[in-house]
Amino acid sequence: MAVLVLLSGALLMANAPSASDEWQKCVNSTVTNPDWASCGIDYLKRLDGELNVVWKKAYAALGDPQSRAQMLEEQRAWLKFRDASCQFWANGQFGREGQVFHFAACRGAIIEARITGLKDMTIDIAGH
Repeated sequence: MAVLVLLSGALLMANAPSASDEWQKCVNSTVTNPDWASCGIDYLKRLDGELNVVWKKAYAALGDPQSRAQMLEEQRAWLKFRDASCQFWANGQFGREGQVFHFAACRGAIIEARITGLKDMTIDIAGH
């Protein structure tokens, strides 16, 4: 049974969207849903911390008050989107695996994309 659980975890990892190395290591080293849930919680907390750092740099790079106001409005809208994202994995239809594994993978990919976008934007602002 343990081999089956490990194998299913490996197969899930092969299909996971852009997950951090730490998250992958954590998921690959555990075999229970509560452990996977803990991995996902830690992963999303790390990403939120990184997002906050990158957001502050991007926002600080904008000098114009109008641009800052628009950027703040955009971030608020994005945060609403983030909070609504991937809920179909967490609603129970896909079982605990969906709740503890696929939800974190989905939400993590969305946060990682925003981090990349903000980093790219900051580089573009610095170039102008």
